[in-house]
Amino acid sequence: MDPLSGFFGSLLWWLFFLYLLMWPQLQFRALQAARARLMAQLSRKRNSTVIAMIHRQESIGLFGIPVYRFISIEDSEEVLRAIRSAPKDKPIDLIIHTPGGGLVLAATQIARALKEHPAETRVIVPHYAMSGGTLIALAADKIIMDPNAVLGPVDPQLGQYPPAPSILRAVEKKGPEKVDDQTLILADVAEKAIKQVQDFVFNLLKDKYGEEKARELAQILTEGRWTHDYPITVDHARELGLNVETDVPEEVYALMELYKQPVKQRGGTVEFMPYPVKQEKK
Repeated sequence: MDPLSGFFGSLLWWLFFLYLLMWPQLQFRALQAARARLMAQLSRKRNSTVIAMIHRQESIGLFGIPVYRFISIEDSEEVLRAIRSAPKDKPIDLIIHTPGGGLVLAATQIARALKEHPAETRVIVPHYAMSGGTLIALAADKIIMDPNAVLGPVDPQLGQYPPAPSILRAVEKKGPEKVDDQTLILADVAEKAIKQVQDFVFNLLKDKYGEEKARELAQILTEGRWTHDYPITVDHARELGLNVETDVPEEVYALMELYKQPVKQRGGTVEFMPYPVKQEKK
């Protein structure tokens, strides 16, 4: 075989191999740019700082490995950084799409920072914001949901165990004298966890709904009335007394479309467009 032909054949093979390795990264960078453009457009339209916390199962790399996203401490760090950078006199639009889960600490940090922002805060839910996502939504001045979107209960879960209210009911039905010490300790932690989340929800809501209504909502959402994945629809949320609007901006739906691609390889799940956004020169 001609040595020159062999050299070019090997070179083409290595170039093709490098292309396969780099292609997911190139796709991801293109997605990031498209997301940034949409968020900038929404920021200009609503005169706000736009933050997106979107958790989806996405396939990554060459082998399509599924990755599940939950609310993490890294998310809270990124969202808090975004909120700190937002002008105090301008609104914040936080787009949330999450199954919840993760650390209660992370969700409460985000919720507290959102509540303390001086200007109006709006949480936009295009599809679902369960568990910790609901906790964050309760902190906002406005909850804006797609007509078919859902929230969920915020009853705490203790690691791999069932939600805290279910642990307490199991002990109550069986009787404390018939369960082991470990279960009694777990029940004690569950009781404390429910009380802590109830108090937190009450403090989030009392300024908007008054103390009596806030206490009622805090109990309903944490007492284990439903399963942890129970969908609270727009109509149900309104029946409970939550102020919910349904005018989700079209840019939010377009943004969600950019999270369907199975190419996200690395990087955070929180992105934001600081205010003000400079106008592009024509």
